[in-house]
Amino acid sequence: MSALTLSPGILRVGCALPDPPFEFVSNGKECGFDVELMQAVATELKLEWQLAPYQGANFNDIFDGLADGRMDCIASGTTVTPDRERKALFCEPYIHSGQSLVCNVKATPQVRSIDDLRGLVLAVQDGNTSQPVAQRLKADGRVGDVRVYAYHDIATMLDDLDAGRIAAVMKLAPVMRWFVRDRPHLRVVQEGITHEDLAVATGLANEPLRQAIDAAQARLRDNGTLPRLIEKWIGA
Repeated sequence: MSALTLSPGILRVGCALPDPPFEFVSNGKECGFDVELMQAVATELKLEWQLAPYQGANFNDIFDGLADGRMDCIASGTTVTPDRERKALFCEPYIHSGQSLVCNVKATPQVRSIDDLRGLVLAVQDGNTSQPVAQRLKADGRVGDVRVYAYHDIATMLDDLDAGRIAAVMKLAPVMRWFVRDRPHLRVVQEGITHEDLAVATGLANEPLRQAIDAAQARLRDNGTLPRLIEKWIGA
């Protein structure tokens, strides 16, 4: 099995922090759905799990880590898209999700969906799958402007929403449900804007590792580990 990874006996897993409930640090320890899933996958493959953190501004650049040898795979709440499939091989999706809209219900109580954003500023993270959705809304005249934040500046983006400097934020629903828990003025007002498959990715030349992760993931699904992790971190 070590021949499938760049360092014998080690599975280096790329992820962009913070992105709860998929991956984040709490009390100095990495945790979240992707962390626990890939630790379980590594155990199935008799490998040692090792975090390979990505800290770039554009999430799509995380795939460079597969090409340059920093990462064996990526598990970071990653949506499968045609552009990304040109940079990586994707395993079987582990969950289905979609974009959600978060608003400041005190500052803009009238905003309840993307249909209420005309003339207002919608914010997204650079390289996130929400970005092309937001740009299409702008092209169609359905939002006033799109403000793009560096991927690691999600806290700044939410602070701006809290302060009323932007009208809304778009991002995957599980992440937004997590982030608004401690921000009483922020609320997820719309879900299901898109339908997206999330999956682990490996390098384009590493079909054996993709197959091995798929097989391990199938075993974890069959023995109940994967459903338990989904329930624990993501919910229904």
